[in-house]
Amino acid sequence: MPSPTSTPDTGDTDLHTPLSGVPLTHGQLPKHASWIVLVVAALVGLGLWWLADWNIAGATILAAICYTVVLYTWSRFVEGPRKAKDRLVTTLVTGAFLLALLPLISVVVTVVSKGLARFDAEFFTYSMRGVLGEGGGVYHAITGTLIITGLATAISVPVGMLTAIYLVEYGRGKLAKAITFFVDVMTGIPSIVAGLFAYSLFALLFDNPGIRMGMMGAIALSVLMTPVVVRSTEEMLKLVPNELREASYALGVPKWRTILKVVLPTALAGIATGVTLAIARVIGETAPLLVTAGITTGDNFDPFDDRMATLPVFAYYQYVAPGTPPEPALDRAWAAALLLIIIVMVLNLIARLISRMFAPKTRG
Repeated sequence: MPSPTSTPDTGDTDLHTPLSGVPLTHGQLPKHASWIVLVVAALVGLGLWWLADWNIAGATILAAICYTVVLYTWSRFVEGPRKAKDRLVTTLVTGAFLLALLPLISVVVTVVSKGLARFDAEFFTYSMRGVLGEGGGVYHAITGTLIITGLATAISVPVGMLTAIYLVEYGRGKLAKAITFFVDVMTGIPSIVAGLFAYSLFALLFDNPGIRMGMMGAIALSVLMTPVVVRSTEEMLKLVPNELREASYALGVPKWRTILKVVLPTALAGIATGVTLAIARVIGETAPLLVTAGITTGDNFDPFDDRMATLPVFAYYQYVAPGTPPEPALDRAWAAALLLIIIVMVLNLIARLISRMFAPKTRG
């Protein structure tokens, strides 16, 4: 006699069909179905662009629409609505990613193609003193960028780190809330406002409305850089486990020494990464340096004496005032822009390298 919980054996039940009659399995598209549809859609777009004389953007958009519709319809008939919706969403997300990537690719390709023409020894070893047409270089702008950015880093890093330490380790009450609020406000401040602040400060101090010097540019960049350092350092300090602090306190170590010997070394990798990214954030700023450091055609290694050239301002002036003929100046502008992109990319790679090298080692 069968048990009450047993299922009667009908003898003809399909293994792929549940008792409700809904199939448990569906068909599947070929392994390379997405690539096949993509190639066909790309050929359609190329045909419209080449043979029908369509605009390349319109042909690309139509090809993307054809790819999405064909793949969704094919998947719905073969795999069912659930898998078709999954493919549709995957296609839309991938398309959005590629759409966002297009401007970046366009900028990189344009700058590289136009900037390589002047990437020679003269470009890196000569200044613009006495140069009116072809020739010249950005040696004076490179040194100015390094000096001003180095001074901004020397100002911002100690201030930013000490502020973050206060907020995480000591800050309580209204003062800490006020500092946090102003750091948030400074994070979104327009760069030109930072430049005008530094200009107004030095114009009042020296009683000279037309004053320009490298130190003014460093102050302006430090205004932009400090909140980034504060935020990155604060987040890294919050990630340090409280157990490390408590263990140090249990051994009788004072708080300041615990911060110096335990907390900061643990968070060093993240702090160094944040500082490097903050430098990359400000090294390409143009607006604040236009009104503070200005531009010059020769070398100036003294940030407290007269104008100082920087790479962003150099590229700007080469573009807006190219002279006659304009081609040599435009080539120098594109080459300076390419050099800035390379510097920012190297700084980001250094940040990743620092994060990997100095991250706390864990036992596997």
